[in-house]
Amino acid sequence: MKIALRDVVKRFGGVTAVDGATLDVADGELFTLLGPSGCGKTTLLRLIAGFYRPDAGAIRFGERRVESLPPYERNIGMVFQNYALWPHMTVRANVTYGLRLRKLPAAEIVERLDRGLRQVNLVGLEDRYPGQLSGGQQQRVALARALVLNPDILLLDEPLSNLDAKIREQVRGEIRLLQQALRITTVYVTHDQEEALSLSDRVAVMRDGRIQQVAAPKELYERPANRFVADFVGTNNFIPGVCTEDRDERIVVDTPLGIVHGRAGEGVVVGARCVLAVRPENMTLSAAAADNLVHGRVAVASYLGNTLRYDVETRAGVLLKVDVGDAWHHEPLAVGQPVRVGFPASAALTLREE
Repeated sequence: MKIALRDVVKRFGGVTAVDGATLDVADGELFTLLGPSGCGKTTLLRLIAGFYRPDAGAIRFGERRVESLPPYERNIGMVFQNYALWPHMTVRANVTYGLRLRKLPAAEIVERLDRGLRQVNLVGLEDRYPGQLSGGQQQRVALARALVLNPDILLLDEPLSNLDAKIREQVRGEIRLLQQALRITTVYVTHDQEEALSLSDRVAVMRDGRIQQVAAPKELYERPANRFVADFVGTNNFIPGVCTEDRDERIVVDTPLGIVHGRAGEGVVVGARCVLAVRPENMTLSAAAADNLVHGRVAVASYLGNTLRYDVETRAGVLLKVDVGDAWHHEPLAVGQPVRVGFPASAALTLREE
């Protein structure tokens, strides 16, 4: 089922929570709404679900306009952040609750329950109560309850935020495998950029009720549309400057570090202020030759397990984060040790200064 939003607006008093959102979600796609708290992503999901009615704009499921329809007429499945399970009901009763409201035949309810429990690996736990389950198991119950309704669209609102890191990663993988197997159109809300990048076919980044960029995870990470997206998705070094030349998609920027060569971003013009965004993993230490070389000293060394991160203080006072991926074979550098940082022009994305 395709989803189309056109110029959707939602206000709460004097606050515009969603400001002119236009989106297309393809049939069978896992589409994520990503952004910080208060950016409007959950409000947008609730507009799709029918819990809120937009003040302006249109929402279509396929060819059908649905913005005036209540949730129960939209054939959606919803998984909430807090699971929303009935604590006095067993797993069986929680999963079949919606089916019983629809007054389906008993045999069909049993068949759908069995299928739903198999899909989320909960077979054998149907007589337990939510309080007897782990957080991950409770989340699976909530997912099964949504799936047994055979929805056209699955909506998930921060479904993993209450789980610890290890379980969150496991359940995340299970959700993705299940979504791909069922090919159900899914809209997923999260503030966790790693979650968004690993799960999604495409991601919409939101800020202050507005959509900043819609892209596949790789494009979003490698070609952010603006500084906000570059800063929110992953870690970046930002080097301010003025664009002085544009040479066949290679930009020359006058910065506090000296002349830096980068690749052109959208809307950058000669003579205007800009900022270069460089990922820490694209910077190298003690580089003999590179498009860009900067001198500095080690200010902080942080061991992150699979990565060793150095904060390098440059002579101009700009702090650069540099990641060493192979920490096992790397001889650690002492704090205060002089270093040279190198990075290619292709890794320095030039963005308009906001």
